[in-house]
Amino acid sequence: MTTDTADELRARQLEGDGIDVRWIMPEGFLELPFEADDLDELALKLIDFAKQTLPGGTEEIQREYAAMCAAHYDEFIEAGVQYAGFVTTEVDGVRCTATVNVSLIDLDERAGDNPVGFLATTLRHLELGQVGETQLPCGPAVTCVGNRSSSIDGALTQSGRAEPVWTSFIQVQIPLTNGTVLVLEMGTPTVEGWDVFSSMFAGIVKSVRFFDEDGSMVVMPG
Repeated sequence: MTTDTADELRARQLEGDGIDVRWIMPEGFLELPFEADDLDELALKLIDFAKQTLPGGTEEIQREYAAMCAAHYDEFIEAGVQYAGFVTTEVDGVRCTATVNVSLIDLDERAGDNPVGFLATTLRHLELGQVGETQLPCGPAVTCVGNRSSSIDGALTQSGRAEPVWTSFIQVQIPLTNGTVLVLEMGTPTVEGWDVFSSMFAGIVKSVRFFDEDGSMVVMPG
């Protein structure tokens, strides 16, 4: 898995308020469907997604997985998630997996003229992890590296019960001039894959570009 080979990369795009956001994903990611005309179409797309994700699973397991994914869509909408995908690969003989989410959220009005500083201060106050500020090709950003506890749905465990798991993550927040924040996050429960996935994620973040309504590339100030 690499972020350097052109034929292994796929461009992604979402439209903000007057700003187009584009970034590049490596091949190999399975992506949750977000575009559907109605719930019936979304259900069919989730079944197809489950078949891709669990090709060796029974139809019952695939349907349970699709239902589990569907149960999280309200959370995705509330969190402003625009893209969600995951990848599985082997690192030193260990099967590892990682997720990548891309969201658009509103920027707090209290951010004022220093949104990066405000976001960094907020994240430090929340004590989510190690917080820093960085300059990307698309503009200034805030980074947060940490760990959080979550759980694996019982449909995916051998015991049939939800099981706790620690996830290591990197989150990058980029404030935009239209009053929103682009949030990219990579998470993995497999420590063996951390170096590979964090390097992959760095390539994704560095590929982010912004374009105005005329199609001209813009860099966020700061």
